[in-house]
Amino acid sequence: MKNIVVVCASFHEEHVKKMLNHVETEIKDKNLEITHIQWVPGSFELPLAMNRLLSRTDIAAGICLGIIEKGETQHGEAIGNALMKSLLDIQINQNKPIGLGVIGPGTEPHHITSRIEKHAKGAVSAICALL
Repeated sequence: MKNIVVVCASFHEEHVKKMLNHVETEIKDKNLEITHIQWVPGSFELPLAMNRLLSRTDIAAGICLGIIEKGETQHGEAIGNALMKSLLDIQINQNKPIGLGVIGPGTEPHHITSRIEKHAKGAVSAICALL
């Protein structure tokens, strides 16, 4: 059994909880166990929390869950770009896979619900492919 962690952005908490439920269901037959779930305020905080958790020697991989919807400015795009670069750097530096279950950036609010399951399952598939 390999230990994994999940870091969840609490912005859009209702939807992210659904994503977490899909992750928990998806890992049941994959020899993975979630040993820690950490909630952070938003997607901007995901990388730091993930880096801290992946530095533990008993953790094999991590999954980030969140939503960056389209806003009136480019703020979401900037957060999304910074998030992706940071998570890629953490993944390489820690030599541990990170499954990206972040919907967006630029997602219209009415598209969120239809993407929840796909993004959650995709994050699990990503870490399974690299473990």
